[in-house]
Amino acid sequence: MTEKRDYYDILEIPRTATVEEIKKAYRKKALEYHPDRNPGDKKAEEKFKEAAEAYEVLSDADKRARYDRFGHAGVNGTTGSGFGSGMSMEDIFSQFGDIFGNFGGFGGFGNFGGFGSSRSGRRTNRGSDLRVKVKVNLKEILTGVEKKIKVKKYVACTYCHGNGSENGDSVATCQTCKGSGVVTRITNTILGQMQTTSTCPTCNGEGKIITKKCPHCNGEGIVREEEIISINIPAGVTAGMQLTISGEGNAARRGGIKGDLLVVIEEEEDPNLIRSGNDVIYNLFISFPTAALGGTVEVPTIDGIAKIKIEPGTQPGKVLRLRNKGLPSVNGYGTGDQLINVNVYVPETLSESEKKALSQMQKSSNFTPSNAAKRNVFDKFKKMFN
Repeated sequence: MTEKRDYYDILEIPRTATVEEIKKAYRKKALEYHPDRNPGDKKAEEKFKEAAEAYEVLSDADKRARYDRFGHAGVNGTTGSGFGSGMSMEDIFSQFGDIFGNFGGFGGFGNFGGFGSSRSGRRTNRGSDLRVKVKVNLKEILTGVEKKIKVKKYVACTYCHGNGSENGDSVATCQTCKGSGVVTRITNTILGQMQTTSTCPTCNGEGKIITKKCPHCNGEGIVREEEIISINIPAGVTAGMQLTISGEGNAARRGGIKGDLLVVIEEEEDPNLIRSGNDVIYNLFISFPTAALGGTVEVPTIDGIAKIKIEPGTQPGKVLRLRNKGLPSVNGYGTGDQLINVNVYVPETLSESEKKALSQMQKSSNFTPSNAAKRNVFDKFKKMFN
């Protein structure tokens, strides 16, 4: 699958662009690649959708912040589930057509082919977003994982196909606005004729009237049900990150645009490892004989067990490093390490023979730290508080 382009590159704007600059850039791209200006050109249509997807993210302060921090993984729960690929052309016009106003003499998108002025004025319902929390462990964060979750949400009524009418066909065009969803009034003033446009009071901007309500949804077009949704969580996610799955939120009343599913990542605590960014830390306890004589010990990693060598004379506080045994970056920029913090365990109780052996060793000068060793410990301690 083709890798998504950077949203700032799509709109040809710097990462410091203001909201107004983002809107202006999108307006320019949308007019350039509009399907009615490029009839039959699939590439132009894809660029049109691509620009809409970029604008949908960058025009929203929260989504833009997540995108700047995490890239596409921060705003999309699954590959290819972005705004542009998950919505129809009409959905794009319905949601973003208002930013064009009467631009360039085109009356917004009003004079473009199938999306005429009557359609652009019609109110389009949008379902609300849903927010769920999903827990992942370190192993799942290491590789990425697909999670299946149950979500209670509003879905389109199957009896009326979501339009709210009995059998799905008890719908008539609103005669007040002739299906446009808006009414236009012209009044004479001392300055001449004034034209005003407002939402149709008869159909509330929907452009149609339900003549007989669906008894299963009471004319709303939606019912509440439980649905199983698959979520692809990318590798490298962090606690608190929010993924957006377009179109998996609540269905809209009487058709329209579905809301989004917002997935908040929660990280399960690991019994052995502590996460620090993309690195993981393990506190290793070894015996005094092992620290003095050296040896081989096993340590847990995210995906198994690793054997490491303890050099003779290893001091408490020494940090060993297992390269690339940490977690990947969510943007794919490298992998962290596993840091092993060495601790020497001092037994709390000793047998008489053990006490005698230690007393004999205590008389040796090898068990008295040198000035250089003392200085080394002092310098390490000092760095901890600077």
